[in-house]
Amino acid sequence: MDKKIYIVDDDQSVINSLDNLLSSAGYAVSSFTSPAEFLSQTDYSTPCCLIVDLNMPGSDGFDVSHHLTERGYSIPTIFLTGFGTIPITVRAMKAGAFEFLTKPVMPDDLLNVVADALKLSEKSVALSEEKRRVKTRYGSLTPREKELMLLVIRGLLNKQIAAEMGISEITAKVHKRRVMEKMGVRSAPELVRIAEKLGLPDDDAAACSGIY
Repeated sequence: MDKKIYIVDDDQSVINSLDNLLSSAGYAVSSFTSPAEFLSQTDYSTPCCLIVDLNMPGSDGFDVSHHLTERGYSIPTIFLTGFGTIPITVRAMKAGAFEFLTKPVMPDDLLNVVADALKLSEKSVALSEEKRRVKTRYGSLTPREKELMLLVIRGLLNKQIAAEMGISEITAKVHKRRVMEKMGVRSAPELVRIAEKLGLPDDDAAACSGIY
């Protein structure tokens, strides 16, 4: 996967310095001299991280982070500032900062933080992709199969599922096997974990930990 680093700073000399450092380390870099320019992007490459100056005219790093969150983007953000105070540091952490660094930043410190931020982003990308695949599988189920899946994750036995759905136990077993195949699992516990990822009702999910 290509790794992208976004830089937002109104000081061109800072951008040039960071760009040279990160590019020499093999990263793809996109830089912006204003928050508005950065936020005008319709999409952001992943995995990625953002390095943003806290103090810029008209809008600051907190505003950038807030707008990204509102739009549903979860980008590990490294805040930079020319002066760090405890209140600002606390505010940055509350804003979801991955890291808070003061200028001038030591090259090795920045490279280490960027590497860690990108690892987090890669993990998030993998989880998002997995959730997308799970949703696609769930979408392939018929309404009847979805109904049966909910009964399975509640821990009901085949004969109980049959009674609930008004079908024979043999038919319940056939439908259950088809649901397992479509969802790409081999056991009820695996189906429970899938249901958790989908946010499906699973109050009684623990009850089926030993059911096949």
